[in-house]
Amino acid sequence: MPSDSLLLPLLEQTGVFAPGQAERLLSAERNPGEGLVAAAVRLGFAGEEEFLRAAANALGMEYVDVSERDLPRETAEKLPARAVTQYRVVPVSWDGDTLLVATSEPFDPLLADALRLSSGCDVALCACTREKIIRQSNKVYGVGADTLARMAESGVYEVDADANQANKFELDGGDQDASIVRFVNQVIAEADRQGATDIHFEPMEGALRIRYRVDGMLGEVDVPPQLHRLQAAVISRIKVMAGLDIAEKRLPMDGRIGIRVNGKEIDIRVATCPSVYGETVSLRLLQKGGQVIRLEQLGFEPRDDREIRRTIARPNGILLVTGPTGSGKSTSLYAFLDKVNTIDKRILTAEDPVEYEMKGIMQVPMKSEIGLTFARALRSFLRLDPDVIMVGEIRDRETAEIAINASLTGHLVFSTLHTNDSAGAFARLVDMGVEPFLVASSVAAVLAQRLVRRLCPACKTEGAPDDRLVAASGLGREFFAAHRTWNPVGCQKCNKTGYKGRGGIFEMLVVDEAIRALVTAHRPSAEIRAKAVEHGMSRLRDDGWAKVFKGFTSVEEVIRVTEESDD
Repeated sequence: MPSDSLLLPLLEQTGVFAPGQAERLLSAERNPGEGLVAAAVRLGFAGEEEFLRAAANALGMEYVDVSERDLPRETAEKLPARAVTQYRVVPVSWDGDTLLVATSEPFDPLLADALRLSSGCDVALCACTREKIIRQSNKVYGVGADTLARMAESGVYEVDADANQANKFELDGGDQDASIVRFVNQVIAEADRQGATDIHFEPMEGALRIRYRVDGMLGEVDVPPQLHRLQAAVISRIKVMAGLDIAEKRLPMDGRIGIRVNGKEIDIRVATCPSVYGETVSLRLLQKGGQVIRLEQLGFEPRDDREIRRTIARPNGILLVTGPTGSGKSTSLYAFLDKVNTIDKRILTAEDPVEYEMKGIMQVPMKSEIGLTFARALRSFLRLDPDVIMVGEIRDRETAEIAINASLTGHLVFSTLHTNDSAGAFARLVDMGVEPFLVASSVAAVLAQRLVRRLCPACKTEGAPDDRLVAASGLGREFFAAHRTWNPVGCQKCNKTGYKGRGGIFEMLVVDEAIRALVTAHRPSAEIRAKAVEHGMSRLRDDGWAKVFKGFTSVEEVIRVTEESDD
């Protein structure tokens, strides 16, 4: 490895820096534990992979994409998990004499020696990006493997041959407590890094399974095999963080955690429930103060965009957003609020919880334990001179009637309902006990939506859907033959899924005189829906096919999130 006196010519030899940038990099103040490569990327002097490839060439080492290598277990065991995590490296290969190890900081002069001490064998270094190293190490060793290895080495926990005894494990030592805290933090930090919205801790027979929900799909997390022996300790730690009673294991409980992860404030909703092999725990991750998606970013087709803008510009009426849990309803509501949030409007929201903090808007978090419910907040709002009111969800007759009364007295109201389509919102309100004529006169529009995964732009390929998808669509092959379609493939950028990110498909039902007459007459949802389509409404699948033909998503995704009756 080069000494400090040789770093400048080596950096210049890479050819990635503009004149003077190499000197500025060496003299720049770095964050604790930050290497030259990370500093160069942070300062905007070079891209990470570009810099690492050039640095590897200058240092006479190889650049290796570790994500394309299968790492045998015997090779992984040459380097302890603690060293892998501490130095942010991962083994690549073993030739019987030398262990090849990938690093994202090849200029570290002490790294090779430290790895030799940890592994007890000769070490050669190669270069790879930090993100790929972390993914490979988590895949091979499991998330938090270094923490559990440290606990095993220090004898903090005993290995019990009976996996079903895991629930009897209790916190009884400071070292163990600190290690469990570290492990739970690692699991949450990794979930945030992957963009997960939910974390599930699921006790199984002889295992504690952890799964992340990323882009709406559940995937199992690689964890060390001995994790189940610490099951009770891990779950107790989460309950302590959420302010729950760790002694109560027979009843479901709910709590919240406020935590700072990767420099971001995250609000976590915690739910526990007893099961056969112990308590299962689910964590919902919400970004506090995150970037609100703007109306233009939601992806409406021209007709729907025009009707949405017309509706949110009204002085009164109710705009309902419907769909199942996790369909992006709150995101759409925040986009609408962002659009109408002007200095001449007073906006009040009742939310459970407040998912995004917005400047200029009075946001009220619900606290049912002290009686602050949606209905009570709404009654209070009517005395606070609002122009626009947002209610997180209409759940009961009282909330629905107050919302309708607010809209009829000159307020614009945004809210959500759990229904499968737009036309079903009217029947849902009537089922709550609201008179049909009140529903018809107050509801201005209903937006139904779903989230579909976006095709990875780096690896999607153009091609017709297979026979299975054509049959499942309920349409003929000639329908798809008349348009261009794309299919998922899978690459490192999308974690081999073929998809990266999500977007919405929509069904915008505008209440006109014909729809109002059908609602007042308490006609079936199917009849209301048919009339809306006759008047120009695009159904969920119609909007889905439009996004398929634009290359945004796949035929399979549209079929997955919509029903055949949507055609």
